[in-house]
Amino acid sequence: MNSPLLDLTSLPRFDAIQPADVGPAIRQLMDEGRALIARQTSDEIAPTWTAFVAPMIDAGERLSRAWDVVSHLHSVKDVPEWREAYNALLPEITQYYAEIGQNLALFARYKALRESPEYATLSPVRQRIVDNEIRDFRLSGAELPDAQKPRFQAIQQELAALAAKFSENVLDATNAFTELVTDEARLAGLPADVIAAARTEAEAAGKTGWLFTLRMPSYLPVMQYAADRTLRETMYRANATRASEFSVELGHPEWDNAPNIARIVELRRELAQMLGYASYAEVSLVPKMAETPAQVIDFLRDLGRKAKPFAERDMAELREFAARELGLATLEAWDVGYAAEKLREARYSYSDQEVKQYFQEPRVLAGLFSVVERLYGVQIRADQAPVWDADVQFFRIEREGPHGTELVGQFYLDLHARATKRGGAWMNSAITRRATASGIQTPVAYLVCNFPGPVDGKPATFSHDDVQTLFHEAGHGLHHLMTRIEELWVSGINGVEWDAVELPSQFMENFCWEWDVISNMSAHVETGEPLPRALFDKMLAAKNFQSGMQTVRQLEFALFDLRLHDDWVFDAAAGVQPLLDEVRREVAVNIPPAWNRFPNSFSHIFAGGYAAGYYSYKWAEVLSADAFAAFEEARPEGGSVFDSTVGERFLTEILSVGGSRPALESFRAFRGRDPEVDALLRHSGMVAA
Repeated sequence: MNSPLLDLTSLPRFDAIQPADVGPAIRQLMDEGRALIARQTSDEIAPTWTAFVAPMIDAGERLSRAWDVVSHLHSVKDVPEWREAYNALLPEITQYYAEIGQNLALFARYKALRESPEYATLSPVRQRIVDNEIRDFRLSGAELPDAQKPRFQAIQQELAALAAKFSENVLDATNAFTELVTDEARLAGLPADVIAAARTEAEAAGKTGWLFTLRMPSYLPVMQYAADRTLRETMYRANATRASEFSVELGHPEWDNAPNIARIVELRRELAQMLGYASYAEVSLVPKMAETPAQVIDFLRDLGRKAKPFAERDMAELREFAARELGLATLEAWDVGYAAEKLREARYSYSDQEVKQYFQEPRVLAGLFSVVERLYGVQIRADQAPVWDADVQFFRIEREGPHGTELVGQFYLDLHARATKRGGAWMNSAITRRATASGIQTPVAYLVCNFPGPVDGKPATFSHDDVQTLFHEAGHGLHHLMTRIEELWVSGINGVEWDAVELPSQFMENFCWEWDVISNMSAHVETGEPLPRALFDKMLAAKNFQSGMQTVRQLEFALFDLRLHDDWVFDAAAGVQPLLDEVRREVAVNIPPAWNRFPNSFSHIFAGGYAAGYYSYKWAEVLSADAFAAFEEARPEGGSVFDSTVGERFLTEILSVGGSRPALESFRAFRGRDPEVDALLRHSGMVAA
């Protein structure tokens, strides 16, 4: 079959792949996979690495790479044709993987290899792969009685469909809302580039005025800068009620994610109980660093006890300032971002908008690439490849080796928000490094964000938060691209414990607070002047502005997620709101309105991979802060944080090993000890004065 989706000889052929290719190509690969499994489980094939495992890896990669292209396009090009093609195959491919996970003959082969004399002769990396496979077979229901397996597979299929529907509802509800402003006076406080973008949005819709949407480059500036309180309230309410029962008012009751949440929680609990676990949280933690839900809850609550006094102080200061300086006797949810920005300006004499003018996209990218090059001795250069949108850029990473310039990896960069792209920012793998018969297969990654694009012929400008997001996703990309492991299933981010996968990404954010980085990556969009040192010093002084509030907000999400999947007695009629209310009473200092429906757009846990795993952000933040502290400790007084020796050690012990060994072993190898929370508290300014 001559399908561009089946051409895996090089990069994905985004210029040729069409939705009509999906069904025939994916079904062909599944048919080939089933035929291979029948051969591999026959008596003719010995349970050895070469005869049994290696062909399974090869066939698995072909299907995963092809389906990953389809999944990627569903995320970044969610037009009706791609949505239909993705959803049509989703039940079939979920069924396929469920069949593999429950195939007792395959399971028996892996166990036979584990118990054979050959196992002791395998490299530690290959031993880890075999051990992971046996673990995953058990988690996939391979040991269930045959009578229960169809039900287990049906649960997996329904969960996959519900996750896709949840994500689509959020995107559709996000795109459905617009707010047209026709009175220019209502734009007071908004930055010029945001106003220009709103005007362009209105013109594209054939309207006169300024059109605002719930996509983040439009929504966030309104909440942060708009003096018009009614406009802020309108935007906040629309965002906070997305994909909820309030969608009925938009004529789309089918967008309400409450029934999907109830069903997802119910099915996850049933799946866990079928596997013999008390809760889905216990299932989720099996392949992670954390050992039990109780351990994670203790970690979160301990951090909450340390952070909440700082959060309460932050909120008290904000309320007092809002009442005194802004005339806001009651600080409503739609006032918090606006009042916080005004307080920041008053206290530190600068605004985010002022800073944003210095972070134009070309210079930010050059600065990011310079950090990577200085840390790891590589070069990043522009490259060419077929792309899914004209806005997408493509790059290659090179290193000088004993035989000349070597290709380390390549990555796509899709930075700007679009109506057809789901919200947020993420990294996904396109190709994973591995050894093949023809040599080393170099890795390829997707880096996707939702930043504002260019306006009126000027380069796009990013907020400092945007810059940190870009560095964060680049950290994920480096984890995938800089690996030196040559076994597919533990190369790059593959096989890395989920609660450690944020370590390299959060580690990279620290460089956004280093003067020798910022001074070289900033240039004012009008004058070209670099960010003044005096302004940077103000940013640094304000670095931990409201860090207590930000910390408890993340703890709120993490505790809600873990308890929902662990000890909460869920009532479908009441929904998840009673649990969220309980968690907020414990850790939150900012209680939103009763009609806020945050869970209905909480895609991380209901449509992503973070179910009973959202705590990973804080867990890994401990690791990343402690890891960066190694660079701080090596910094000469008044000198640069860039230390080639420490950088090489971080590359060797963290980035390059991928999932080839437990993450805690990798951290110990880099740091020489177990992780400590002190650096995180210090970086967040949550230490006693």
